Amino acid sequence: MSLNVHELLSAEEIAVVRQRSDARGVWCVAHAWLVIFGAMAALIWFPNPLVWAIGIVVVGCRQLGLAILMHDTAHGVLTNNRRLNDALGQWFCAWPVFTDLYAYRPYHLTHHRWTQQANDPDLVLSAPFPITRSSLRRKIVRDLTGQTTFKQRVAQFRSAFKLKDGTFLQRMTKGFGRLGPAIAVNVALFAALAAIGQWHVFFALWVVPFFTWFPMITRIRNIAEHAVVPDNDDPMRNARTTKANFLWRAAVAPYWVNYHVEHHLMMYVPCYNLPKLHAMLVAKGIGPRMELQPDYLTVLKMATSKPEGGATNDDETPEAGNNHGAGIAFNTTPRAKRG
Repeated sequence: MSLNVHELLSAEEIAVVRQRSDARGVWCVAHAWLVIFGAMAALIWFPNPLVWAIGIVVVGCRQLGLAILMHDTAHGVLTNNRRLNDALGQWFCAWPVFTDLYAYRPYHLTHHRWTQQANDPDLVLSAPFPITRSSLRRKIVRDLTGQTTFKQRVAQFRSAFKLKDGTFLQRMTKGFGRLGPAIAVNVALFAALAAIGQWHVFFALWVVPFFTWFPMITRIRNIAEHAVVPDNDDPMRNARTTKANFLWRAAVAPYWVNYHVEHHLMMYVPCYNLPKLHAMLVAKGIGPRMELQPDYLTVLKMATSKPEGGATNDDETPEAGNNHGAGIAFNTTPRAKRG
């Protein structure tokens, strides 16, 4: 079922919400890094377990934020200038979290074309739901103990450096051609921290969040966006918008990622205009037609409504973010196909 957005909004309203800003796009990326460096500085100045724990949450959420902003650059909407858009998306958003803008873009646009349909490459992430609470609990334990990310990174490096019937030099050339820039960006971050005598902060507040909080909230985001939606054929109800207060935005849902119905209705709207688009739709009385939920806990209850017991293969479903994107994230194994 298709939907003509001109039936919902006037041409003037559409022009307002699709307006892009170089300054706002740059600021969003700068904000993510300023928050990350601020958390690192706090740990340097106040080295104690509580500051570290808070920093893991803050940095992990901004790592997701970088992926979200990369998603906007995949749509070409973070800034007005396309070269600036892509440079921000690749160098400052994608490579730091070991993904690739140009591999992600076509894959993700396929997800938009076939949302929740058989041809949707991300359907595999939402189709298994609902699952049991114990299944989700096991998945979250794997996320928070680093097992999910470790498995993803091993698969990513194996894929990058594997070349059938190739020589060692060919395998290295292929692998570093695919992963070299991401490795270089992370080495540069480590070197910068080492230069000020704080090399350990790279591991404490970059690697640890990347292996713990980041995969868990990526999973939550994946679930919230398309799992257990009411109608796979209705553009208003095959994605979900979830309300998020300041704490949820700071820890789980940065950069307006929670406005997912709006994003699918008008994917050319930059993330910083999604709240404005949402307000326009609600003001026109369209809110009741949309799949809206009051908070992420409500969504997780819906997603874990399967009764315990009986045969299940819940734990055989793909891990969140593992070669899929579910609307935003992340082709963790860069390849020449992929918002």
